[in-house]
Amino acid sequence: MSIRLLLAAASCLTFIPAAGAVEYTRVNTTASQISFTYSQMGSQMYGTFGKFDATLDFDTNNLASARTTLHIDLTSIDAGSEDANTELVKPAWFDTGQYPVAVFQSTRFSPAGANRYLVDGHLTLKGITRAVQVPVQLKPDSSIGIFDGELVLKRDEFGLGAGEWADTVVSKDIDIKFKVVAPAQ
Repeated sequence: MSIRLLLAAASCLTFIPAAGAVEYTRVNTTASQISFTYSQMGSQMYGTFGKFDATLDFDTNNLASARTTLHIDLTSIDAGSEDANTELVKPAWFDTGQYPVAVFQSTRFSPAGANRYLVDGHLTLKGITRAVQVPVQLKPDSSIGIFDGELVLKRDEFGLGAGEWADTVVSKDIDIKFKVVAPAQ
């Protein structure tokens, strides 16, 4: 093989992207879901948020530039009953008249094993911002990525459930789970 042919082949290889590199830059909110579970008077309860927007800039080979933002419409809550939905938008809970949206803004993505990441960021809820870390698993599936994550929210840290709700009728820990679906780019 001539040196010219070898050099030409080598220069072509430098333009081929790294194997396995995948980018996710759009979120399909219709296919995505945010849910939560909690205990109320000893019974396990389940709910969802029906409306949210998310941005995502995630490249599997460039975690340093990965970013995500999530805006959750708190008025879209479905906690399993009309009574609960009515109560949760009041000032003792989310106070959606004053704080209609919860926001998560990432600050850093770190590797945590094969297709697993720790996402550090700030969660703002009811006007209170706290640093949180969310473990996330990326499940690549054909031409989409499914990002599954879970966060235990300490409701006292955000002033949720004040007054008559401050006791232990409702668990202090709220388990939030999310599935974010994003097409591969």
